[in-house]
Amino acid sequence: MVQSQKNLSKSAGAESALKVHKLTFWEAAMIIVGANIGSGILGLPFSARKAGWPILLICLMIAGFFTTASMLYVAETTLRTKKPMQLPGLASRYVGNLGSWLAFFSVAANTIGCLIAYTNGSGRILSEFLGVSTAFGSVLFTIPCVIVVWFGLKATGIAEKFISFGMIALLSIIILASFLSSKASLANAIYVHWQYAVPVFNVAIFCYIAQYAVPELARGLAHDPQKLAPSIVTGMTITFVLLALVPLAVLSLTGPDQVTQVATISWGKALGQWAFVVANLFALCAMMTSYWAVAESFLTSIVDKFNFQSETDFATRIGCMIGIVLPPFLLAYSGMVSFVDAIYLAGTFGGVIMSILPVMMLHSSRKHGDIEPAWSCGWIASTSIQAVMILLFCGAAVYAIVGLFGLLPAAW
Repeated sequence: MVQSQKNLSKSAGAESALKVHKLTFWEAAMIIVGANIGSGILGLPFSARKAGWPILLICLMIAGFFTTASMLYVAETTLRTKKPMQLPGLASRYVGNLGSWLAFFSVAANTIGCLIAYTNGSGRILSEFLGVSTAFGSVLFTIPCVIVVWFGLKATGIAEKFISFGMIALLSIIILASFLSSKASLANAIYVHWQYAVPVFNVAIFCYIAQYAVPELARGLAHDPQKLAPSIVTGMTITFVLLALVPLAVLSLTGPDQVTQVATISWGKALGQWAFVVANLFALCAMMTSYWAVAESFLTSIVDKFNFQSETDFATRIGCMIGIVLPPFLLAYSGMVSFVDAIYLAGTFGGVIMSILPVMMLHSSRKHGDIEPAWSCGWIASTSIQAVMILLFCGAAVYAIVGLFGLLPAAW
């Protein structure tokens, strides 16, 4: 705590390297949707195929509630802090240097896991679409992703808003077509095998982890901070509905034995060529919007953590972009990490850190923050909720570690 008090005196009133770009309510909410609806939703049907959709639904409800609570803790912490900061900066100030490195590790692990999955998944889809190699398909996908991230938070917010609404429209069409298809049967999805519940919970955590985006939203809504919490809750509610409906539609249509790791490939093929195109356009949009949100947040986290002079400096920005884009691309084609494994591991270990740090940051910011916030968490920050959240997320991590050593049955 001594370290955090020192950081308080250094940071209060200091000029931030992170620039303020105004966001609207829906731009902020759709950054949350875009961040969440990416590789996770595409891997959920495959991840849940042994457990069954009812177990997935329960996991989504539990993980969604506690992740939203964690995000709101970060939101209140940012509202108590005058200087715009990313998670590593907030953790450094309110928890200390170890907290800062843990936050940075969590953001980095989540980002790398996400980008491996996006690179891998986009390559598979564009290979099916265009008949090119998966590696070249990944390059075609990465170029527009990098361009939007290069232009910063406002460009990301605008792109997220328009592409996310389009993505939801595409998804609505194919979900409706799935349930109306003569091939669909709810019996293909409505079954329960509880021994696979914990791994599904770990993947569900990954699908919601967007705490890293909250400081970005706080920066964009600094002109109207009372909209921060409602935008988070709105974005997370839309996320839950989509995460629940997609696996139900896919499993009902294809059955557990036919679903592919990137679900839209088998989903589209089951409905016909038009649906194959629509489903995979949705998948590309989902991965692209999530790529933008994740990479933008990681870039500003790097600037914040390493005290670079400005995020707009050309050399800083291009160096960060290379460091963000290249390693996941190389790992995606190393053969060491599969699409679903990347989701599972990033969600598990990122989730542990993001269940503990926001609790510590919130308590410290209530004692050492700069300003009274425009909004506070209220009952959702009760001791009992915080304790259950930490126990759940840490328990999921222990299960994952045991599973890595082959001591548990394969989840998928």
